[in-house]
Amino acid sequence: MAGQGNAAPVIIKRKKIIVAGGHHGGAWKVAYADFVTAMMAFFLLMWLLNATTEKQRKGLSDYFNPTIPVNRISGGGDGVFGGDSVFSEETLVKTGTGASNNKSDASATTSDDSSSGDEKAQAELEAVETALMARGGESNTMEQMLRHVVTRVTDEGLVIEIFDVEGAPLFEGESGVALPVAKAIADLLAEVLNLTTNEIAVNGHVRSYPVTLIDSPIWDLSAARSEAMRVMLVGAGIEEGRVQRVSGFADRKAATPDPASIRNNRLEIILLRRDR
Repeated sequence: MAGQGNAAPVIIKRKKIIVAGGHHGGAWKVAYADFVTAMMAFFLLMWLLNATTEKQRKGLSDYFNPTIPVNRISGGGDGVFGGDSVFSEETLVKTGTGASNNKSDASATTSDDSSSGDEKAQAELEAVETALMARGGESNTMEQMLRHVVTRVTDEGLVIEIFDVEGAPLFEGESGVALPVAKAIADLLAEVLNLTTNEIAVNGHVRSYPVTLIDSPIWDLSAARSEAMRVMLVGAGIEEGRVQRVSGFADRKAATPDPASIRNNRLEIILLRRDR
């Protein structure tokens, strides 16, 4: 039987069924892994900041920011095509290479001597700091005395800071009259500071007083206490000529977030660097 000529064509549709929850790619896994890694690095950084000293943090910083060149010679060639060496200033002038015209072997020697002098000065300051803090194990009295003392090495020199402790001030009331503990600390400092001949500076600081006071004693008080410490140091054996500066800073450089805290009642005895 012949097919009809006007019959509608048969159309077959094939539907592609996608099952939910199939493979969506792995980009989200990479992003999640980066997030976890960043969080781990963040918490590791927080731990390091809390568990290390200032010197250790400086060492870590230097490790991740090296100043040593990767290659001693900048160029990859030889002879006249070799480029400049990062150590060319340490080389004598020869056939157009080596130190520049405004340098000489004498300047390189001077630089080396200066570097060794800086290292020697740093070692002297650290030796004084070690000698002072090592006294803490001698007796309970010494331990009680050294709880008033902290030290730090700065660009200016070795800073020995002595401060009031709750219930144990260094001076009588709001005056410049030193108590026995301050005199004992001055005797100890004189003994340790005499290990070197570096010059000395004394800075006085006090806590903030209420702004309602008509006459605030902060300037006179900080200056009087620093002068009292100078007198005690000289009386304990420090040569008077070594003291180069006696200053009172009032409450202008607080050591704590609370400017009225007694921790801000302090004196800084600075063993000055020789090259400053």
